[in-house]
Amino acid sequence: MINFTVTESGLEDQLLALVVKKERPDLAAQKEALIQEQNGFKIKLKELESGLLYKLANAKGDILEDIALIESLEFSKKLSTEINEKVEIAKVTDENINVASEFYRPAASRGALVFFMMNDLYKIHSFYRFSLDSFVIVVKRAIDIVAAADRAKKKAAAGGDAPAEGENAEGEGAEPAEEEKAEEAAPEEGAAEEEAIEEMTPKTLAKRVEDLTESITYQSFNYTRRGTFEQHKLTLSTMLTFKILARNGKLAQAEIDHLVKKEIALEPPHQQESLKFIPEAFWGAVKGLESIKVFEHLINNMESEPHLFKKWYQDEKPEMCDLPKSIKDIGLFHRILLLRAVRPDRLSNALTDYVTEEMGLKYTEQSPFDIVATAEEMNPQTPVFFVLFPGVDPTPEVELIGKMVGKTLTNEKFINISMGQGQEENAIKALKAAGKEGNWVMFQNVHLMTDWMKDFERQFEIVIEDGAHEDFRCFISSEPPGLPHMEIIPESVLQNALKVANEAPKDLKSNIRRAFSKFDESHFTKAQSHKFPEFKALLFGLCMFHALILGRIKFGAQGWSRKYNFNDGDLRICGDILHNYLTNYDQVPYADLQYLFGEIMYGGHITDDW
Repeated sequence: MINFTVTESGLEDQLLALVVKKERPDLAAQKEALIQEQNGFKIKLKELESGLLYKLANAKGDILEDIALIESLEFSKKLSTEINEKVEIAKVTDENINVASEFYRPAASRGALVFFMMNDLYKIHSFYRFSLDSFVIVVKRAIDIVAAADRAKKKAAAGGDAPAEGENAEGEGAEPAEEEKAEEAAPEEGAAEEEAIEEMTPKTLAKRVEDLTESITYQSFNYTRRGTFEQHKLTLSTMLTFKILARNGKLAQAEIDHLVKKEIALEPPHQQESLKFIPEAFWGAVKGLESIKVFEHLINNMESEPHLFKKWYQDEKPEMCDLPKSIKDIGLFHRILLLRAVRPDRLSNALTDYVTEEMGLKYTEQSPFDIVATAEEMNPQTPVFFVLFPGVDPTPEVELIGKMVGKTLTNEKFINISMGQGQEENAIKALKAAGKEGNWVMFQNVHLMTDWMKDFERQFEIVIEDGAHEDFRCFISSEPPGLPHMEIIPESVLQNALKVANEAPKDLKSNIRRAFSKFDESHFTKAQSHKFPEFKALLFGLCMFHALILGRIKFGAQGWSRKYNFNDGDLRICGDILHNYLTNYDQVPYADLQYLFGEIMYGGHITDDW
């Protein structure tokens, strides 16, 4: 049996060739020409050898008197010598190309590491499946982002010496100008760029590779995080951080394994009375920590400083407060190990702080989902897979971007089918028609049609093989299965799809940002004509209210006696009501707005008001 799965080292070499081709097309072209030339040399030598053997085999009489044969031998010897000389030169050239290419290996190595981490995520949930082809597209986009940003900086530096009078007089508009420069620089390719790359100093090249490595890491991570459930996002960022730090030698794999497995001593020593503030169930884990060098005298330290350890243990935020003197110099990772043993309730907060410290804030704080930005990644061959959650409906998002390109329900260029019994044939017909005519089609609630999804998988492949229209787009929505390991969607569909899990966050800050993202600039422009300061204040209060009631769900029955599907539609409608009331009333009707928002729009969901 042959295993065709790509290895990490093999993928690293493939990504290195890709990075070099994008960053140094001159080297890539030279390498390709060299390979073709060497193949030509081998063919020519083989032809010479075959020709000589044929002439020698068919020679008549004394071969020393065959002038033509001797001249042919001399010519073959001369040509063979020239080819061997060229082969030696080619070997030197090939070595120089490989040396130059090796500078980009850190970026390729990071890409391979991230992909193999992504490839293991299916063990967490069956929806987390990714294909190599999709990952390569993400890597290419990451490289293009760095190249565009670099060209924009060069243009800004070249044009920033003599700014026109009044230009950039205010801070506003500076960022859009930078974005325009990046967009202008993006399509430029060719000799000028190659020349600029060739002239890079070692320091500049090192910075470029560092930027490429970071871009590949973040774009791959963001691509994965977009389709990850809220409860798994911290796990994802933590896995990535640990793998990178372990690869760089900054973390010991044994200590990472200890954190994951939580080693517990089967026969822990007697727990002194002064340390009884630590639950007996945790005492075995404390002893287990002593297998790590940093904590080899942990219990002795606790016994010598019980009051300091008790103060730290009972602190509201032990991940941030001062540690006892005997272990005050340990790093954040070892503090996490200690929390894992005795304060597991604060582990998530500590891991968030650690990832932020090592990787940056963008790896722990996610921007609200932007369907317009995601639309730029869509293409006919890649379906978009929305994961459905209570209170989250992707239909308005799809209708928004569809309207921007003329694909609406009204003109029948956007077909929205809610799947159920009897819709199988209609769905397949709509899929085929959309593929030919360049329409958009959306199949909702496909988790109800698990058997039909196998037929959809094949029909979608046929539509693509037959040459789908460049404007064709396919959207799918499904609830997650009851158990993480259950497979209700075909693997190839999940691997190739753009996965979107736009689940409401659990923390207040992210929920407020997400709520605000539902109101674009047009809402604020509209409010300019009627009580703009009051509109901004009331809108913030509305978003805060929306975020609070969504966040209460995490407290279970203490938050709500039942799980209510408060959704983005409630928020948007309340925003429209706010516009109408501020327009029609001279004074802000606070009591009316409070009643409409609290008792009707949101309160209308409440059935058990106790």
